[in-house]
Amino acid sequence: MYVVRKVWHPAYYQDGHKWHGYFEGWYFKVLDATGGQALAIIPGVSIDREGERRAFVQVMRADGRTHWFDFPWESFRYARDRFDISVGPCRFSDREITLELGSDECAVCGTLKLGEPIPWPVRSLSPGIMGPFRFAPLMECYHGVLSLDHSVDGTLTVDGTPVVFDGGRGYTEKDWGRSFPSAWVWVQSNDFGRTGVSLTASIARIPWLGSSFVGSIVGLLVDGRLYRFATYTGARLVSLTHSNGGVDFVVQDRRHRLEVSACGAVPGQLRSPVLGQMIGQVEESLRGTVRVRLTERGTGREVFAGEGHGSGIELMDPEGDLSA
Repeated sequence: MYVVRKVWHPAYYQDGHKWHGYFEGWYFKVLDATGGQALAIIPGVSIDREGERRAFVQVMRADGRTHWFDFPWESFRYARDRFDISVGPCRFSDREITLELGSDECAVCGTLKLGEPIPWPVRSLSPGIMGPFRFAPLMECYHGVLSLDHSVDGTLTVDGTPVVFDGGRGYTEKDWGRSFPSAWVWVQSNDFGRTGVSLTASIARIPWLGSSFVGSIVGLLVDGRLYRFATYTGARLVSLTHSNGGVDFVVQDRRHRLEVSACGAVPGQLRSPVLGQMIGQVEESLRGTVRVRLTERGTGREVFAGEGHGSGIELMDPEGDLSA
Protein backbone atom coordinates (compact mmCIF):
# COMPACT_ATOMS: atom_id res chain seq x y z
CA MET A 1 0.00 0.00 0.00
CA TYR A 2 1.61 3.24 -1.18
CA VAL A 3 0.52 5.39 1.77
CA VAL A 4 2.49 3.09 4.10
CA ARG A 5 5.39 2.17 1.81
CA LYS A 6 6.38 5.80 1.15
CA VAL A 7 7.31 6.33 4.82
CA TRP A 8 10.28 3.96 4.42
CA HIS A 9 11.16 5.36 1.00
CA PRO A 10 11.94 9.07 1.56
CA ALA A 11 12.71 9.58 -2.14
CA TYR A 12 9.12 8.76 -3.12
CA TYR A 13 6.54 11.52 -3.50
CA GLN A 14 5.22 11.85 0.06
CA ASP A 15 1.93 13.55 -0.92
CA GLY A 16 1.46 15.10 2.53
CA HIS A 17 -1.37 17.00 4.20
CA LYS A 18 -2.42 20.03 2.19
CA TRP A 19 -4.98 21.95 4.25
CA HIS A 20 -2.35 24.45 5.52
CA GLY A 21 -0.36 24.55 2.29
CA TYR A 22 2.18 22.00 1.12
CA PHE A 23 5.45 21.79 -0.76
CA GLU A 24 7.76 18.99 -1.78
CA GLY A 25 11.10 19.42 -3.47
CA TRP A 26 14.02 17.23 -4.53
CA TYR A 27 17.53 18.71 -4.54
CA PHE A 28 20.15 17.38 -6.98
CA LYS A 29 23.64 18.83 -6.75
CA VAL A 30 26.13 17.90 -9.49
CA LEU A 31 29.81 18.80 -9.65
CA ASP A 32 32.14 18.19 -12.59
CA ALA A 33 35.43 16.29 -12.28
CA THR A 34 37.49 19.48 -11.97
CA GLY A 35 35.28 21.02 -9.30
CA GLY A 36 34.93 24.12 -11.44
CA GLN A 37 31.36 23.56 -12.63
CA ALA A 38 28.44 22.97 -10.30
CA LEU A 39 24.67 23.05 -10.60
CA ALA A 40 21.83 22.62 -8.14
CA ILE A 41 18.66 21.33 -9.80
CA ILE A 42 15.44 21.38 -7.76
CA PRO A 43 12.19 19.94 -9.11
CA GLY A 44 9.14 20.25 -6.90
CA VAL A 45 5.49 21.04 -6.29
CA SER A 46 3.73 23.77 -4.34
CA ILE A 47 0.16 24.05 -3.02
CA ASP A 48 -0.96 27.24 -1.27
CA ARG A 49 -3.65 27.51 1.41
CA GLU A 50 -6.27 28.40 -1.19
CA GLY A 51 -5.51 25.19 -3.04
CA GLU A 52 -3.67 26.68 -6.02
CA ARG A 53 -1.23 24.08 -7.33
CA ARG A 54 1.90 24.40 -9.42
CA ALA A 55 4.98 22.43 -10.35
CA PHE A 56 8.43 23.89 -10.91
CA VAL A 57 12.11 23.35 -11.53
CA GLN A 58 14.75 25.68 -10.09
CA VAL A 59 18.33 25.76 -11.33
CA MET A 60 21.24 27.40 -9.56
CA ARG A 61 24.67 27.93 -11.08
CA ALA A 62 27.99 28.04 -9.27
CA ASP A 63 28.22 31.79 -9.79
CA GLY A 64 24.97 32.30 -7.87
CA ARG A 65 22.61 32.90 -10.79
CA THR A 66 19.27 31.20 -10.26
CA HIS A 67 16.45 30.42 -12.67
CA TRP A 68 12.82 29.46 -12.07
CA PHE A 69 10.79 27.39 -14.51
CA ASP A 70 7.04 27.22 -13.91
CA PHE A 71 4.91 24.24 -14.98
CA PRO A 72 1.23 23.34 -14.62
CA TRP A 73 0.38 20.93 -11.83
CA GLU A 74 -0.84 18.38 -14.37
CA SER A 75 2.69 18.06 -15.74
CA PHE A 76 3.89 16.56 -12.45
CA ARG A 77 3.94 12.76 -12.48
CA TYR A 78 5.36 10.17 -10.11
CA ALA A 79 5.82 6.41 -9.89
CA ARG A 80 4.32 4.50 -6.98
CA ASP A 81 6.85 1.66 -6.89
CA ARG A 82 10.17 3.51 -7.25
CA PHE A 83 11.71 6.98 -7.19
CA ASP A 84 10.82 8.35 -10.61
CA ILE A 85 9.22 11.78 -11.05
CA SER A 86 8.61 14.09 -13.98
CA VAL A 87 7.97 17.82 -14.21
CA GLY A 88 6.97 18.80 -17.73
CA PRO A 89 9.53 17.32 -20.14
CA CYS A 90 12.09 16.82 -17.33
CA ARG A 91 12.54 13.51 -15.58
CA PHE A 92 14.33 12.64 -12.35
CA SER A 93 15.23 9.33 -10.72
CA ASP A 94 18.01 7.94 -8.56
CA ARG A 95 19.93 6.96 -11.72
CA GLU A 96 19.21 9.70 -14.24
CA ILE A 97 18.34 13.35 -14.74
CA THR A 98 16.90 14.53 -18.05
CA LEU A 99 16.41 18.26 -18.51
CA GLU A 100 14.64 20.27 -21.19
CA LEU A 101 14.31 23.75 -19.77
CA GLY A 102 14.09 27.02 -21.62
CA SER A 103 13.21 30.65 -20.93
CA ASP A 104 14.29 34.09 -22.07
CA GLU A 105 17.00 34.04 -19.38
CA CYS A 106 18.29 30.47 -19.39
CA ALA A 107 18.21 27.19 -21.30
CA VAL A 108 19.41 23.87 -19.90
CA CYS A 109 19.05 20.53 -21.66
CA GLY A 110 20.69 17.13 -21.66
CA THR A 111 20.94 13.92 -19.66
CA LEU A 112 23.10 12.96 -16.70
CA LYS A 113 23.66 9.39 -15.55
CA LEU A 114 23.95 8.94 -11.80
CA GLY A 115 25.87 6.12 -10.14
CA GLU A 116 24.79 3.86 -7.29
CA PRO A 117 23.29 6.09 -4.57
CA ILE A 118 24.47 5.97 -0.97
CA PRO A 119 21.36 6.93 1.04
CA TRP A 120 21.13 7.72 4.72
CA PRO A 121 20.28 4.31 6.22
CA VAL A 122 16.59 3.44 6.49
CA ARG A 123 15.56 1.20 9.37
CA SER A 124 12.17 0.09 10.65
CA LEU A 125 12.03 2.60 13.51
CA SER A 126 14.34 5.14 11.89
CA PRO A 127 13.31 5.62 8.25
CA GLY A 128 16.06 7.94 7.09
CA ILE A 129 17.91 11.00 8.32
CA MET A 130 15.08 12.22 10.58
CA GLY A 131 15.12 9.02 12.60
CA PRO A 132 12.03 8.56 14.79
CA PHE A 133 11.03 12.21 14.18
CA ARG A 134 9.85 11.01 10.78
CA PHE A 135 6.80 9.62 12.58
CA ALA A 136 6.01 12.90 14.38
CA PRO A 137 2.78 14.37 13.00
CA LEU A 138 2.33 17.94 11.78
CA MET A 139 5.98 18.95 11.74
CA GLU A 140 6.67 22.09 9.73
CA CYS A 141 9.27 20.41 7.51
CA TYR A 142 10.56 16.89 6.91
CA HIS A 143 13.95 16.07 5.44
CA GLY A 144 15.52 13.18 3.55
CA VAL A 145 19.03 12.44 2.29
CA LEU A 146 18.68 10.23 -0.77
CA SER A 147 22.35 9.94 -1.69
CA LEU A 148 25.37 11.19 0.22
CA ASP A 149 27.63 10.55 -2.74
CA HIS A 150 27.49 9.04 -6.23
CA SER A 151 29.17 9.36 -9.61
CA VAL A 152 27.87 11.65 -12.36
CA ASP A 153 28.42 11.26 -16.10
CA GLY A 154 26.98 13.06 -19.08
CA THR A 155 26.72 16.50 -20.64
CA LEU A 156 24.33 19.38 -20.11
CA THR A 157 24.06 22.22 -22.59
CA VAL A 158 23.67 25.46 -20.66
CA ASP A 159 22.80 28.51 -22.77
CA GLY A 160 24.29 26.78 -25.80
CA THR A 161 27.56 25.78 -24.11
CA PRO A 162 28.23 22.08 -23.37
CA VAL A 163 29.18 21.39 -19.75
CA VAL A 164 30.75 17.95 -19.34
CA PHE A 165 30.16 16.19 -16.03
CA ASP A 166 31.94 12.90 -16.84
CA GLY A 167 33.74 11.68 -13.75
CA GLY A 168 31.90 14.13 -11.51
CA ARG A 169 30.17 13.66 -8.17
CA GLY A 170 26.61 14.12 -7.07
CA TYR A 171 24.48 14.53 -3.95
CA THR A 172 20.68 14.27 -3.56
CA GLU A 173 18.30 15.26 -0.76
CA LYS A 174 14.71 16.48 -0.37
CA ASP A 175 12.30 18.40 1.86
CA TRP A 176 8.54 18.38 2.24
CA GLY A 177 5.94 19.96 4.52
CA ARG A 178 4.58 23.52 4.90
CA SER A 179 7.51 25.87 5.46
CA PHE A 180 11.24 25.93 6.07
CA PRO A 181 12.36 26.61 9.66
CA SER A 182 12.74 30.16 10.99
CA ALA A 183 16.52 29.71 11.27
CA TRP A 184 18.94 27.11 9.96
CA VAL A 185 22.47 26.33 8.82
CA TRP A 186 23.16 23.78 6.09
CA VAL A 187 26.56 22.62 4.89
CA GLN A 188 27.30 19.90 2.33
CA SER A 189 30.34 18.68 0.43
CA ASN A 190 31.47 15.47 -1.23
CA ASP A 191 34.52 16.90 -3.00
CA PHE A 192 37.37 16.07 -0.60
CA GLY A 193 39.96 15.19 -3.22
CA ARG A 194 39.02 11.52 -3.21
CA THR A 195 35.85 9.47 -3.42
CA GLY A 196 34.21 7.94 -0.40
CA VAL A 197 33.97 11.09 1.75
CA SER A 198 30.85 13.20 2.16
CA LEU A 199 29.51 15.64 4.74
CA THR A 200 25.94 16.75 5.23
CA ALA A 201 24.93 18.95 8.16
CA SER A 202 21.62 20.59 9.07
CA ILE A 203 21.12 22.61 12.25
CA ALA A 204 17.76 24.33 12.67
CA ARG A 205 15.33 25.86 15.13
CA ILE A 206 12.35 23.54 14.98
CA PRO A 207 8.86 24.60 16.13
CA TRP A 208 7.24 21.95 18.26
CA LEU A 209 3.99 21.93 20.30
CA GLY A 210 3.85 25.69 20.68
CA SER A 211 7.54 26.06 21.49
CA SER A 212 10.79 25.34 19.63
CA PHE A 213 14.16 23.67 20.03
CA VAL A 214 17.47 23.60 18.17
CA GLY A 215 17.91 20.25 16.45
CA SER A 216 20.92 18.98 14.55
CA ILE A 217 21.47 16.20 12.04
CA VAL A 218 25.06 15.79 10.87
CA GLY A 219 26.54 12.89 8.94
CA LEU A 220 30.14 12.31 7.86
CA LEU A 221 30.68 9.43 5.44
CA VAL A 222 34.24 8.11 5.37
CA ASP A 223 35.09 5.02 3.31
CA GLY A 224 31.72 3.36 3.75
CA ARG A 225 31.16 4.26 7.41
CA LEU A 226 28.62 6.93 8.34
CA TYR A 227 29.35 8.83 11.55
CA ARG A 228 25.97 10.19 12.69
CA PHE A 229 25.48 13.11 15.06
CA ALA A 230 21.78 13.80 15.56
CA THR A 231 19.53 15.06 18.33
CA TYR A 232 17.74 11.71 18.33
CA THR A 233 21.02 9.74 18.67
CA GLY A 234 21.99 11.68 21.79
CA ALA A 235 24.56 13.88 20.05
CA ARG A 236 24.97 17.44 21.29
CA LEU A 237 25.67 20.73 19.57
CA VAL A 238 28.64 22.01 21.57
CA SER A 239 29.14 25.35 19.84
CA LEU A 240 28.06 27.33 16.79
CA THR A 241 29.46 30.71 15.78
CA HIS A 242 29.04 32.80 12.65
CA SER A 243 31.66 34.69 10.71
CA ASN A 244 31.41 36.78 7.55
CA GLY A 245 30.15 34.31 4.97
CA GLY A 246 30.93 31.32 7.15
CA VAL A 247 30.07 29.25 10.20
CA ASP A 248 31.98 27.11 12.70
CA PHE A 249 30.33 24.43 14.79
CA VAL A 250 31.16 21.40 16.90
CA VAL A 251 28.98 18.36 17.55
CA GLN A 252 29.81 15.36 19.67
CA ASP A 253 28.41 12.16 21.09
CA ARG A 254 29.78 9.66 23.59
CA ARG A 255 32.44 8.37 21.21
CA HIS A 256 33.35 11.07 18.69
CA ARG A 257 33.75 14.81 18.24
CA LEU A 258 33.30 16.54 14.88
CA GLU A 259 34.60 20.04 14.18
CA VAL A 260 33.32 21.82 11.07
CA SER A 261 34.42 25.15 9.65
CA ALA A 262 32.69 26.44 6.50
CA CYS A 263 33.59 29.63 4.69
CA GLY A 264 33.56 31.38 1.34
CA ALA A 265 29.80 31.52 0.90
CA VAL A 266 28.95 33.77 -2.05
CA PRO A 267 25.26 33.05 -2.27
CA GLY A 268 22.60 33.30 -4.88
CA GLN A 269 18.91 33.36 -4.01
CA LEU A 270 16.57 30.42 -4.36
CA ARG A 271 12.84 30.45 -3.74
CA SER A 272 11.67 28.67 -0.58
CA PRO A 273 8.29 27.59 0.82
CA VAL A 274 6.12 29.63 3.16
CA LEU A 275 2.92 27.74 3.99
CA GLY A 276 3.28 25.89 0.73
CA GLN A 277 3.84 28.92 -1.47
CA MET A 278 7.29 29.37 -2.98
CA ILE A 279 7.54 33.01 -1.93
CA GLY A 280 10.43 32.92 0.56
CA GLN A 281 14.12 33.26 -0.22
CA VAL A 282 17.10 31.09 0.61
CA GLU A 283 20.65 32.35 0.19
CA GLU A 284 22.78 29.43 -0.96
CA SER A 285 26.35 29.11 -2.20
CA LEU A 286 27.81 26.28 -4.27
CA ARG A 287 31.39 27.54 -4.02
CA GLY A 288 32.17 27.27 -0.33
CA THR A 289 35.02 25.48 1.41
CA VAL A 290 34.52 23.26 4.44
CA ARG A 291 37.14 21.85 6.79
CA VAL A 292 36.27 18.89 8.98
CA ARG A 293 38.09 17.09 11.74
CA LEU A 294 36.75 13.94 13.38
CA THR A 295 38.40 12.71 16.57
CA GLU A 296 37.78 10.06 19.19
CA ARG A 297 36.72 11.42 22.52
CA GLY A 298 38.88 10.30 25.37
CA THR A 299 41.94 9.40 23.33
CA GLY A 300 41.88 12.44 21.03
CA ARG A 301 42.92 10.21 18.13
CA GLU A 302 42.22 11.79 14.76
CA VAL A 303 39.93 9.59 12.69
CA PHE A 304 39.66 11.89 9.68
CA ALA A 305 40.60 15.40 8.66
CA GLY A 306 40.02 16.97 5.27
CA GLU A 307 38.98 19.97 3.23
CA GLY A 308 35.96 19.89 0.95
CA HIS A 309 35.46 22.19 -2.03
CA GLY A 310 32.46 23.07 -4.16
CA SER A 311 30.56 23.08 -0.89
CA GLY A 312 26.91 23.95 -0.51
CA ILE A 313 26.34 26.47 2.28
CA GLU A 314 23.14 28.09 3.58
CA LEU A 315 23.40 30.49 6.52
CA MET A 316 19.82 31.45 7.35
CA ASP A 317 20.26 32.56 10.94
CA PRO A 318 20.19 36.40 10.95
CA GLU A 319 19.29 36.70 14.64
CA GLY A 320 21.79 34.13 15.89
CA ASP A 321 19.00 31.84 17.11
CA LEU A 322 21.19 28.76 16.73
CA SER A 323 24.21 29.93 18.71
CA ALA A 324 25.23 27.37 21.30
